[in-house]
Amino acid sequence: MTKPIQVRFWGTRGSTPAPIGAGTIREKIIRAIGQARGRAFETDEEIAQFVEGLPMSVGGYYGGNTPCVEIKGGEEYVICDAGTGIRDFGHSLAPGAEGSTFHIFMSHFHWGHIQGFPFFAPAYAPGNLIRIYGFHGGMERAFEHQQACAHFPVPLQSMGAKVQFVRLKPGRDYHIGGFTVRGIEQRHPGVSYGYRFERDGKAIVYSTDAEHKTSYESAAREDSYPFIDFFRDADLLIFDAPYDWSEAVLAKDDHGHSDYTAAVELSVRANVKRLCMFHSEPTHTDERLDMLLDDARNYLKIRTNHTGHPLKIDLAYDGLVVEV
Repeated sequence: MTKPIQVRFWGTRGSTPAPIGAGTIREKIIRAIGQARGRAFETDEEIAQFVEGLPMSVGGYYGGNTPCVEIKGGEEYVICDAGTGIRDFGHSLAPGAEGSTFHIFMSHFHWGHIQGFPFFAPAYAPGNLIRIYGFHGGMERAFEHQQACAHFPVPLQSMGAKVQFVRLKPGRDYHIGGFTVRGIEQRHPGVSYGYRFERDGKAIVYSTDAEHKTSYESAAREDSYPFIDFFRDADLLIFDAPYDWSEAVLAKDDHGHSDYTAAVELSVRANVKRLCMFHSEPTHTDERLDMLLDDARNYLKIRTNHTGHPLKIDLAYDGLVVEV
């Protein structure tokens, strides 16, 4: 039997961190206690089961870290993007992690995707090797600039680990960290790239910061649309979908992001097994995100004529773990 691939979401917000406030926590506690009214709990386990059954908007939090996703399948670490979530990932590692290799694949270099790197503890440990991959030119300059003395006290060159930058070429397959990896260019201001990771017959696609227009005249409706093949038969598709259709078309057109209808449409056409909507709008509350998830699941039913389509849809949150 092949070992399952574990995908852990360390950061799932787009653009800027969205920390939770004390007032919001109090509101969640009040609502949770209200839903428990009239019930008696004899054990802590019963309380835990009750909390597990609450919607995310009451019993949890979608999270506030910017993008960082870990794909765990071997001895070396494979990471997508270096948003603020990479700080929590670094602190989760055992102190004896020195001497490890980290492969970080960059979708692009907007600030929300690199701002966690100066706080990535393994980057300060001598003996660690960190390879940063991307398709853009000037990758090293982007990381150096944010750690210049005007912005941060520790320059990139003073970090203890060995940091290397590796430029990739679209259309080629690479064998990195135990995976076969290839990329695709995406529509986004400044251009972004999606990644497909394959191993042991399993496929995980990381496709954030990409705008897919689904109007009748758009290329995304054509069978030749290249993302159909790129997403084909993916066991997990991590897809940039912070908006509903009206937001994407009327208010956020050409901002470089997509909506849940595009996520569902492309997933169904590409025979994706599990869709995880990603890069949540930082101004959206947990209640709003719960609604977007419900709307996406309902749209799937309408799109497939209530046939019980096997596509599973989730909305990513900080701490979510998916096994494929």
